[in-house]
Amino acid sequence: MSDIHEELDLFKETLRLVDLSGENRLVLLGDYIDIHSQDLSILHFIKELQEMHKELVIVLAGNHELLLLEDIHSKASSFNNAAVIRWLKGLPFYYETDTQIFVHAGVDEEAEELWKWGSEDYYFCSKYPHTTGKFYKDIIAGHIATSEISGDADYHNVYWDKQSHFYIDGDTRVSKTIPVLKYDTASGIYSSFEKRKQDGGSFAWQEYVVKKGK
Repeated sequence: MSDIHEELDLFKETLRLVDLSGENRLVLLGDYIDIHSQDLSILHFIKELQEMHKELVIVLAGNHELLLLEDIHSKASSFNNAAVIRWLKGLPFYYETDTQIFVHAGVDEEAEELWKWGSEDYYFCSKYPHTTGKFYKDIIAGHIATSEISGDADYHNVYWDKQSHFYIDGDTRVSKTIPVLKYDTASGIYSSFEKRKQDGGSFAWQEYVVKKGK
């Protein structure tokens, strides 16, 4: 999940789709808050979630977290929780598996397999515009709304470019949706979820395939 932008109740609701047990992992790609925000309760919640589930929850930094640290340093923000600030400063820019790179905004793909060293911090947290096409690993990123990437103002689901890039920023403040991209390590299937109206007017989550597996 990515780009929650302080929608804490929505985040809690969406977490029901996540099974934090066994060898499962939840990777969060940054921008948990808004620029110059003073309501940082979601940071406390995510920090506690990570501490509760230890290595099952991976929390990455987004550009808004870096902006908050700048505001704290310049005294533009009065936030002074030392434990949370220390936690924020320690958030990594990316999480890598054998086949994937999870990152807030992107990497310098021209550096190819040397992207870790060829990418400036700017690329990890603020790269713009987005990149599509073939890369040697799948890249899962947020930062840019999928409505912008798709060219459809009403599109807020996971966007896959049919090659190596998955974008999952659902423009949460507008859509009231936090897309979940699920990856099955055994089958190689990428899937997501849509909330669909049922008979009687209630809603239920329905899983659908984004990319078929091996």
